Parts: sequence; C-alpha cells; structure tokens
Amino acid sequence: MPPFDVPFDLPEGDPFGPHNLPYGVFSPSGSAERTVGVRLGDHVLDAGAAAAALGSPYVSLLARPSLGPLLAAGRTAWSDVRRALTAWVTVPAHQEAIAGLFHPLSSVDLHLPFEVADYVDFYASENHARNVGQIFRPDAADSLTPNWKHLPIGYHGRSGTVVVSGTDVVRPSGQRKAPADAAPVFGPSVRLDIEAEVGFVVGTPSELGRPVGLGDFREHVFGLCLLNDWSARDIQAWEYVPLGPFLGKSFATSVSAWITPLDALEEARVAPPERTHELLPYLDDSAADVEPGGYDLRISVAINGHVVSEPPFSTMYWTAAQQLAHMTVNGASLRTGDLYGSGTVSGPSAAERGSLLELTWNGRDVLELPDGKRTFLEDGDVVTLSAWAPGPDGVRVGLGDVVGQVVPGGV
Repeated sequence: MPPFDVPFDLPEGDPFGPHNLPYGVFSPSGSAERTVGVRLGDHVLDAGAAAAALGSPYVSLLARPSLGPLLAAGRTAWSDVRRALTAWVTVPAHQEAIAGLFHPLSSVDLHLPFEVADYVDFYASENHARNVGQIFRPDAADSLTPNWKHLPIGYHGRSGTVVVSGTDVVRPSGQRKAPADAAPVFGPSVRLDIEAEVGFVVGTPSELGRPVGLGDFREHVFGLCLLNDWSARDIQAWEYVPLGPFLGKSFATSVSAWITPLDALEEARVAPPERTHELLPYLDDSAADVEPGGYDLRISVAINGHVVSEPPFSTMYWTAAQQLAHMTVNGASLRTGDLYGSGTVSGPSAAERGSLLELTWNGRDVLELPDGKRTFLEDGDVVTLSAWAPGPDGVRVGLGDVVGQVVPGGV
C-alpha cells in the first residue's frame, strides 16, 4: 500500500489535473537530492522514478536534478514525454507501479526548475505603456514612444538573480534623487514595486547568426510560468536616463516553481489585439497560416492575501512569438534555459493594472488594504501572483503561484 493517498481520483475541475501536468524540481522533505517532478492535484510525482518503474526510455530526461536535459531534447521529445506522463497518471494499469512515487506538496521543497541562461524582459502591454507614459510624460501628445507600435521594446536583465517562488526579496539599496533634491542620496529603496508578468522558457537553442522566425516559436519555447519583475522605482528613475533598467531591477526576479508546457494551453490560445500600424515582415503575424499568438491567462495580484488587481494577459499587444523573433532578428542565438518576460500585464481598467506604479499612479493614490494603506511595498508584505487559463471541456489550467515576501535590506 502507498504511504499516503494518491491523486488518481481528483475532484472534478481540479486545475492541476491530468490535462495540465506542469513540471518542476523538488526534494523530498529531509533530502538534499533534487529531481524532476510533475504536479497532479496537491501532489508531485517523482517523474524519473516513475519512468524507471515503468521501463520508460525517458528516464534519462526525467531522472535529473534540473529540467535542462528535457528542455534541450526538443519539441518531439516534449510531446512524447507529455503523452507518456498523461498515460501513467490516467491508465489504471500503471497506477500500482507509481502509487508510491507521489509526495504531498506540503512535504517537499521546490527549487528553481532550470538553470537560467540569459534573461530578457519586454514591455508588451499597450495599457501599461500608455499608463506609464501618462504618469511620466503627462504633456506629451502621445503617451507611447514613437517606436512602441513598431517593435517589442525590451532590455537584457540579470539571469543570476532569478529566484524561485517562496524566496524572500531583500529590499535593495542604491542611489535615488527626488526632483527637488540638490544631490542624490544612498539608501534602501522607498518605492519598491512589483510587475505581474508571464515568463517564457526556451528549450531548443538556435544557431548564432540565424534569426528565429514567427513560425518557429513552438519549436524553441517549451512552456511558460508566472513572473514577478520586482522594481525599485526610485533607483530606476535616477539611473535609467539615457539607458535602460539596471540596478532598479537586477536585485531579484521571481518565477514559479512550476513550468506549464505550451501543449497544456491549446484551448487558451487567442488572437492578439488588432494591429494599428503596419508591421515589418519579420513581425507580421497577420498571415492566415500563422497560429494565434496570444494566450488567455487570467492573473490575480494579491498583497498579504488581498487581491488588488486582475490583469488579463489576452490584452498584450506584442506576442511571445513576436518577442522571440525580435530578440533574435539581429542573429543573437538562443540557449537552453533562456527566459524572457512579457513585461507588465495591464488591462484597460483601473482594477487590471499590473504594478503599484499604475495602481497608485506613482504614489498619488493610496491603496486601502485590510492591514493598512499602501502606495508602494512595505517590509513584511507578501506578494502573490496566481493565474489560470481555459482548458479542455471548460476545465481550468492552473499556473503555479509566485510568492515573495519583502524583507529589510542593509545599507
């Protein structure tokens, strides 16, 4: 008999049922050994041990301390492994062999599921970009910069500070200068913010000098996850002219412990918003043979358990396929484990803004929370990003949460 109940008979509509099966890396309680796991309900299946128990050829991809080998194996392997896993958890003949290989989520430690190679972050929400433009350039004729409708704007970030959900976020210190100050001062950020985003995980690498076209997105991108692009707005404001974000963003980027494969999100695919400007050919996704590039992901942002925003990812102007095409069009190569963020997800209404910068209009408006007022984050605040997407037969596909608590930093 297995040592605990196994999740073969999940409640109807469980968002982490066999239709989902996101991947992560875990350690059983009390063990330092890491291995690939697949989430089913509130349990995690030791995928490598299951492959070994069933004599599967995918042991070499799954009995690993990282998702790296599976990511590098390519799309055919991704689909084959997913079909096998689905059979293992749904076909009664397999259940006895793997029943003892499930662990309750409450009994395991979750880790960063892959080694992050390069990290790029974009700025793909028109609603967010317009809000930011109105905040910082209120007298401009157009709140968007002249290039915004012609290319996905982005910047290269710091891969070494991407951390898994549950990791504390130390309040960063740096230079800041208010408009009325005669000189900059140094100290902890007083305008610490979040950005609700979606991260895309690259599996198959590409050759240096060979751009990746729109139609090759699914050959290279394995899956997606929620991402919190923590931002020190005061540090960022002083440093980012004339270049882009630097210390104001590089201190921490939080990602989910669970990577949802693109194959689990077929029913969530939607067309992006209507294009208002003609696009250059490498970004033009209007052709009939180009698959819909948007995803209908419903995101919630909570501070200390209180939901403050629900940004809809379906409103993003630039798609993940366009972002991939743009960041490789100059010949830059992809590496297994590359991660790129969508940019802040914001919808058209005030209740759908994905950052405190927008929700409080740069501190002008106060958020009323059950535990007090906020303009930006205070030490001790816990930020939680959660999301779901439409799945087969009306069932939801759950995305793994991203949780981070702000802790004081030294000067």
